[in-house]
Amino acid sequence: MRIWCFSCFTDEDEDEEDENGCRVNKQSLATAMENNNGDGDFVNFGENERAPRVPRWRLRLCAEEGEAAGAELERLWTSEIRLHQLVQGESSNAVAAAEEDSTMEEADHDSYHKRAKVYSGLAECRSVSGVSSDAGNSVSSVERNVSFGIASSSRSDTDMFCQNFILNYSRKDGKKDDGDDNGSSDAEDFEVHIDLTDDLLHMVFSFLNHVDLCRSAMVCRQWRVASAHEDFWKVLNFENIRISMEQFENMCSRYPNATEVNVYGAPAGTVNALAMKAATTLRNLEVLTIGKAHISESFFQALGECNMLRSVTVSDAILGTGAQEIHLSHDRLRELKITKCRVMRLSIRCPQLRSLSLKRSNMSQAMLNCPLLQLLDIASCHKLLDAAIRSAATSCPQLESLDVSNCSCVSDETLREIAQACANLHILNASYCPNISLESVHLPMLTVLKLHSCEGITSASMTWIANSPALEVLELDNCNLLTSVSLHLSRLQSISLVHCRKFTELNLQSTMLSSITVSNCPALRRITITSNSLRRLALQKQENLTTLVLQCHSLQEVDLSDCESLSNNVCKIFSDDGGCPMLKSLILDNCESLTAVRFCNSSLASLSLVGCRAVTSLELKCPRIEQICLDGCDHLETAFFQPVALRSLNLGICPKLSVLNIEAPYMVSLELKGCGVLSEASIFCPLLTSLDASFCSQLRDDCLSATTASCPLIESLVLMSCPSIGSDGLSSLNGLPNLTVLDLSYTFLMNLEPVFKSCIQLKVLKLQACKYLTDSSLEPLYKEGALPALEELDLSYGTLCQTAIDDLLACCTHLTHLSLNGCVNMHDLDWGSTSVHLFDYFGVYSSSETTQEPAETANRLLQNLNCVGCPNIRKVLIPPAARFYHLSTLNLSLSVNLKEVDLSCSNLVLLNLSNCCSLEILKLGCPRLASLFLQSCNMDEAGVEAAISGCSSLETLDLRFCPKISSVSMTKFRTVCPSLKRVFSSPNLLQD
Repeated sequence: MRIWCFSCFTDEDEDEEDENGCRVNKQSLATAMENNNGDGDFVNFGENERAPRVPRWRLRLCAEEGEAAGAELERLWTSEIRLHQLVQGESSNAVAAAEEDSTMEEADHDSYHKRAKVYSGLAECRSVSGVSSDAGNSVSSVERNVSFGIASSSRSDTDMFCQNFILNYSRKDGKKDDGDDNGSSDAEDFEVHIDLTDDLLHMVFSFLNHVDLCRSAMVCRQWRVASAHEDFWKVLNFENIRISMEQFENMCSRYPNATEVNVYGAPAGTVNALAMKAATTLRNLEVLTIGKAHISESFFQALGECNMLRSVTVSDAILGTGAQEIHLSHDRLRELKITKCRVMRLSIRCPQLRSLSLKRSNMSQAMLNCPLLQLLDIASCHKLLDAAIRSAATSCPQLESLDVSNCSCVSDETLREIAQACANLHILNASYCPNISLESVHLPMLTVLKLHSCEGITSASMTWIANSPALEVLELDNCNLLTSVSLHLSRLQSISLVHCRKFTELNLQSTMLSSITVSNCPALRRITITSNSLRRLALQKQENLTTLVLQCHSLQEVDLSDCESLSNNVCKIFSDDGGCPMLKSLILDNCESLTAVRFCNSSLASLSLVGCRAVTSLELKCPRIEQICLDGCDHLETAFFQPVALRSLNLGICPKLSVLNIEAPYMVSLELKGCGVLSEASIFCPLLTSLDASFCSQLRDDCLSATTASCPLIESLVLMSCPSIGSDGLSSLNGLPNLTVLDLSYTFLMNLEPVFKSCIQLKVLKLQACKYLTDSSLEPLYKEGALPALEELDLSYGTLCQTAIDDLLACCTHLTHLSLNGCVNMHDLDWGSTSVHLFDYFGVYSSSETTQEPAETANRLLQNLNCVGCPNIRKVLIPPAARFYHLSTLNLSLSVNLKEVDLSCSNLVLLNLSNCCSLEILKLGCPRLASLFLQSCNMDEAGVEAAISGCSSLETLDLRFCPKISSVSMTKFRTVCPSLKRVFSSPNLLQD
């Protein structure tokens, strides 16, 4: 929503420009009406789409009423202001203050034409030190320009808005500025009225803080009145705001029913006076907060007259002279905080007081007459002597919470007397009290005990702590002399033992124990815990922990990382016959003393043995386990998983694994890559689809046969570098009807007949470096039509001759990916030869001398051909008659003797000729070629220019390290091939 406001024109006929770039002068009215610009019932001033719009009825009214109305309209011109920015506190450009004299003189002309005073922003509001006003100006309008008396360049926005609000809505006489008969209300009414009901505004404003209320008050009269409602100003918060006494009096007069006042951090010289004013004038005051100042004794005397007062907070202050006794007496006060204050002695008589905090104050004596006091906090009161603490606490028989932390003088005798005098004491914080040992201290009602860094606490102290049967929370951090804790407390819920250097044994029995924090206790050796509520136990880095006994029926998560001394006996604790029947997650990372891990647990779902390098045997009978991590278990020799709920398992990180037994009804992926000594494997995984046994050099045919029989759904089988696999094992593949991927690379196979007969659905066959395959090994593929679904074939680094390769390509038209990398017997790929054999290869002639069209002259489906590092290739010729219409990628890199390449492939997208250092001739008829790599080739500029001239789609050209091509030629290449986007030239220079 936008509101257009207008400020006065100057008396000159000069053009003025608003922030939107709209230029107008006194002739704008006539021009607008003549041009009749605008739409509907509005007329636009200027052609800018953000120009101000004026109702047409107002223009007609101005024309009828003459100069008086014309002057009214002139006064309405200003820049745009966004209402939502004002509500959200966003600053605008600047404050354009309307001239007060002209505004007030013409305010009475027609109340119907009232509009808002112009505020184009809030951030640059300034205080005005003096005001001159006419007789017609109202008191309220004068007060808007009265200085706060606190002009400071460093004043915060919060300070500014609150003070602005004070002056706009508070009168010196204490009356609301609602207008009078002298026209002050008319002066206030030059505002845009937003049509929102008062109830709706009241509801919305109830969510705003004081700063936002002040900002909202500057929008319009309705908002100003709504934001000033006393419901929003029950709390007068002037914390860290520089407010003067006069301003504070005005606020107290305007809102006499305020219940809470905060003047903490106000100017130091005024805090005491402000507090006195609040205490004496606000009869409904309930909460008072002061501080960062000098507070006189008279203030505490004045508090007695404030009958409704319930809470007083004084902090960071000097009370009285700092060396005198301060008396405070109040019949209804319930909460008192005197923190970080300087005072000699305190005397407090408050019969209804429930909570008292004297934290970090330096009094030497505190006399209390508070019979109903329940909470006493005298932490860090270093000057309070033992006797003073004893006297203060014992005078409060209803005390329930006592904090004497950092009071070094506290003794066991004082605690004993407090225990006798305060029978209802529930919470005791005696941290950093070096003189206490709790000897003979009986606290039967105690529920929370904090003893951080208490040097006197020893194992003997546990006897007295055990006499608190209601204890729920116990904290013993940094108790350096504590050696053992043995407690049988039925209600204990939480215990903390951190940095206890001599602590060796923990024995806890509590049915409600739910939290245990034990860390950095280097001497801890034995832990015994009995609990029905404990769900998570973390004992990381307890290097000397050797014995763990748990009877925790609700325990679900255990973390014993880096407990290097734990023995194999820990496995019994977490088995079904142990004490943790609900265990779901167990972490034993880096437990280097474990050698044989055996778990029989029906609830365990996750197990981590990362870094357990000494483990040689693993046996799991966990039917619900779904995740196991064995990273770093590089000495594992035997593994039994019977049964488990694992869906995937990687044992390739266990190079010494020799015996494997798996029963996993849900497993779909098993990786044994690198288990070089695995000789016995029993795998029963009926849902297994992927098995990688790469480099399992000891895996034999019988294992493979058993696996294929028990895992009939295998789709991908990798037997790379498994030299012990022979024909018998391959024959068992007929039990895998879904097998589509088979990798037999780096094996000693000589006969592929079992594969051709057993794997009818095979789509991917990898035979890299199978050097024992003969030229006739692949004859079933191109003579008998074996493996009709085969799409990808990898014969890299093999010993097949050129003829066998040619015959394979001639008949296997269904191949889409073929890799012949490093084939030393492969010579020229001259597929344009007129020899009978090659024509038959392309399906144009039969093997007979008579010319005839074969039954199948289908286009080749080959898409990807890799001939990387073939040293004997000298020429590659693929004419259109070769029918390689689907070839999209051709890689001939590292073919060092390649001299000539002539390609006519309509769908070729990528051609890699990198490091073909003998290349001299390059002819390309590839209209869709997008990437050409000629790195380290000896072609000259003319040859490259001729080659790319027919490649209309070429985008990437790599010519790095080409000695005959300079970077200067890049421009010429771009001219020849306008589609080029990236040209790489030596040295690694990218030119765009």
